[in-house]
Amino acid sequence: MTYEETLHYLFTSIPVFQHSGASAYKPGLGTSKALDDYLGNPHKDYKTIHVAGTNGKGSTSHLLAAILQEAGYTVGLFTSPHLVDFRERIRVNGKMISKDYVVQFVERYRPVFEPLKPSFFELTSSMAFDYFRDQHVDFAVIEVGLGGRLDSTNIITPILSVITNISMDHTQFLGNTLEAIASEKAGIIKPGVPVVIGDVEQPSVMQVFKDKAAQVNAPLYASTEIKPIIDFLLGADSKWRFVTKNFDVIIGELGGLAQARNATTVLTAVDVLRTRGVHISPKNVEEAFAHVVELTGLMGRWQTVHTSPRVVCDTGHNTGGWEILSKQLNNQIERCRRLRMIVGMVNDKDINGVLALMPKDATYYFTQASIARALPAEEFAKLARQHGLSGNVYPTVEAAVRSALQDAHTDDFIFIGGSTFIVADAYPLFQPTANNQKL
Repeated sequence: MTYEETLHYLFTSIPVFQHSGASAYKPGLGTSKALDDYLGNPHKDYKTIHVAGTNGKGSTSHLLAAILQEAGYTVGLFTSPHLVDFRERIRVNGKMISKDYVVQFVERYRPVFEPLKPSFFELTSSMAFDYFRDQHVDFAVIEVGLGGRLDSTNIITPILSVITNISMDHTQFLGNTLEAIASEKAGIIKPGVPVVIGDVEQPSVMQVFKDKAAQVNAPLYASTEIKPIIDFLLGADSKWRFVTKNFDVIIGELGGLAQARNATTVLTAVDVLRTRGVHISPKNVEEAFAHVVELTGLMGRWQTVHTSPRVVCDTGHNTGGWEILSKQLNNQIERCRRLRMIVGMVNDKDINGVLALMPKDATYYFTQASIARALPAEEFAKLARQHGLSGNVYPTVEAAVRSALQDAHTDDFIFIGGSTFIVADAYPLFQPTANNQKL
């Protein structure tokens, strides 16, 4: 098979949560363990760091990978979903897995995995673990797909577990209270393995983690109690300036308001890794924060994709993410001529909860992503109007983007988001084409 034929097979022959949602969710570790045993337990050949959480786990995973890369280690990074290319999910030192490896993995093990009927994510995580062994990585940073306890990545025994935060998302799978969701995330806490808890301030939620850690004798480090950042400021250049306890002043390339919380989690994790014998210098941390996008290929985190007018995309897609995004967007209203919002969502999120957080004083371009889970744009617009949001409906993200750019003054600000998949459809429109042109 060619690479394109292999992807078609993967996306059409096995359940893909990214496309189908709940029907593709397959809780439990039985299939993952069976695949892992057949492959010879590849994740045992290198050290792993396991990252869970409702929001921020992608940025946290990329920052940790960048720091380890700067420290001279060979680092695997497994994240999801992808924006443009499937291979974004599996990287070593920022370089995507080769097309040939994807093809050869599927061809070699297809007779084995087809009888097991794995989900797309189960098969993808097995591919990642196998690839990291093949590439002789020193460390692999593994991002949880959904939840933690029953996530297919939870077959690993890491040297460090990280839980970024807890908010309401995927309630149909994880529970309808913060404590229930926390209990599922706490499932990645392993006996004797230190765990860093990030942006968690609710006492009842923190108690869930403390109880689980005590139960399995896992040292727990709460970043909100340790407070590795003394002071921080978001500059006019959209970069953070962090004054830290152990690393002097760090300039953060990622400019979203959420990055201050993510930085606190990451720096706590780095301190724990250093006490465990991982050699990381202050210079390594400084360089990684300043160049995380180049080092790891991170995309879609308050990312400027066009100037004059400025266009920013962000993959925040639930109420926890939008509590922060709404503040940042309201700040932009004061600085720009007009805020224009290109937004859409998938049908299994708290849509009304997110709409309630979107800025009222903006022009909206309601649209839908090119996946089956996308909420139809007309339906989304109808719900939005109930929240006082006004604008027009566009059948595709490309149509919405082109209309917004045509309408916009150079001093306007255009935001693209509401769903990871809206960003996924928009992002390629701003990349150079074969003729070296873009929107």
